[in-house]
Amino acid sequence: MSHKWIRLFAAGVCALLLATGGAQAQKQGGVLRITHRDNPPSASIHEEATISTDMPFMAVFNNLVMFDPAAKQNRLEAVVPELATSWKYSDDDRTLTFQLREGVKWHDGKPFTAADVKCTWDVVSGKVDGKMRKNPRKSWWFNIKDIVVDSPTQVTFHLNDPQPSFLVMLAGGFSPVYPCHVPAAQMRTHPIGTGPFRFVSFQQNESIKLERNPDYWKPGRPYLDGIEYTIIPNRSTAVLALEAGKFDMNITGELTPELVKDVLKAVPTMQCLVQPSNTEGNLLINRDRPPFDNPQIRKALALAIDRKAFSDILSHGVDNIGGAMLAPPEGIWGWSKAFMETVPGYGSDVEKSREEGRRIMRELGYGPDKPLTLKVTTRNIPDYRDAAVLLIDHIKNVYIQAELETLDSAVWYARLLKKDYAVGMNVQGTGIDDPDVMFFENYTCNSERNYTGYCNRYLEALFHKQSQMKDFAARQQLVWQIDRTLQEDGARPVVYQSQGGTCWWPAVKGLHLAVNSIYNHWRFDDVWLDR
Repeated sequence: MSHKWIRLFAAGVCALLLATGGAQAQKQGGVLRITHRDNPPSASIHEEATISTDMPFMAVFNNLVMFDPAAKQNRLEAVVPELATSWKYSDDDRTLTFQLREGVKWHDGKPFTAADVKCTWDVVSGKVDGKMRKNPRKSWWFNIKDIVVDSPTQVTFHLNDPQPSFLVMLAGGFSPVYPCHVPAAQMRTHPIGTGPFRFVSFQQNESIKLERNPDYWKPGRPYLDGIEYTIIPNRSTAVLALEAGKFDMNITGELTPELVKDVLKAVPTMQCLVQPSNTEGNLLINRDRPPFDNPQIRKALALAIDRKAFSDILSHGVDNIGGAMLAPPEGIWGWSKAFMETVPGYGSDVEKSREEGRRIMRELGYGPDKPLTLKVTTRNIPDYRDAAVLLIDHIKNVYIQAELETLDSAVWYARLLKKDYAVGMNVQGTGIDDPDVMFFENYTCNSERNYTGYCNRYLEALFHKQSQMKDFAARQQLVWQIDRTLQEDGARPVVYQSQGGTCWWPAVKGLHLAVNSIYNHWRFDDVWLDR
């Protein structure tokens, strides 16, 4: 089965879902069973930066606004109401007022009010100490000047500058509203939300269980009685269990294109999508740790990478090549192919680049008989390990001899935050396909998620400039130039853009996936089981 066939199959599946979804009456009941790949670091979405937390716990919460689940592409035009029923801009788009839904209750029975909205963003923006252990997206909310509770059902965000992407960031799966009255420590282990499902249990190395919220504010929803995630670290074991019918679907984007072909061969009726996940393999170099405080060594390491080989080996050529922003046509802000060809390091003459890398290393005293030795650190899940092994093979070409160090998810993120690594192979997820999310989260000087310590004040000023631009075409051109500079500077060299597979049995109805992010369509209140 060709990769083109997989995509055509996926398109047919979408058409079938739309056709059958309107013809069949939704059924109440049943528990949706999903495979999970590892232990989430915690249950607190605002404290984590991984699909391992976002997907299972997004169904516990609601946002002010969200991306329309039926829209294939997450973008500003697809933002729809959720806890907010309407919103209005004023003061030259520096003031954003939300009218809130009445009668909504938290899972513990307390009423949801505008005070909860203010509490949430006072904490995640860093204005108030909410006792969170981590705040990975604090940099998203740089533009919030103040938040005012006008009444229990109205809240106003005052912004420093106009920001077209502000609504987009509020719509993502990483932006739920948290309850004022529940401490951060509890949200890590027993989260309380307003969403369609209530938390039941989270057992390390075993499972995550949610149950239907009988008091959900959306009449008749959810259809499911519950959702259960079973943690199966071995991907082959998880695939076999899915094929055997022990599970209804796999955790999103986890299957390689080749594994999807295997699943469809074993179970021809299975429904699968292979599409961009808005995750990318990127090279982390700790520029504060010798010898990588020398920019020449960082450059030599980056010159060793053969991007096409990564795509060919990891996905048989399905993974895209691009910069920080997701490549088109699924991505809104990524380079055109013509522009990408002008970016250094993206040419086809890999051997020429590697010879330049060897020359640099020889001048620094290294060579075939005196290699630079180091550890390549990565997260202990298949996507990360496979890419790290390839990286180790590539950097041998510039006299760097490395061994692999794998870390469990919680340790991996803790080490990154402390910058306790030399070289890392990272598979970085971006919650929303938007320049403000990408640039401010990963490349601003003081961002918690700026794992490499890259700091360019001139470029940071351009981050702010593009953020305020309302003309899409002009903004896109500036975004392309910023992305080019990031790659030229080796800020966090992008190696490949992942395409991942999600498979589910035909009994699962009402499931919609976005083509430009895996992080935002997991409320599950429209999903039902036909069995």
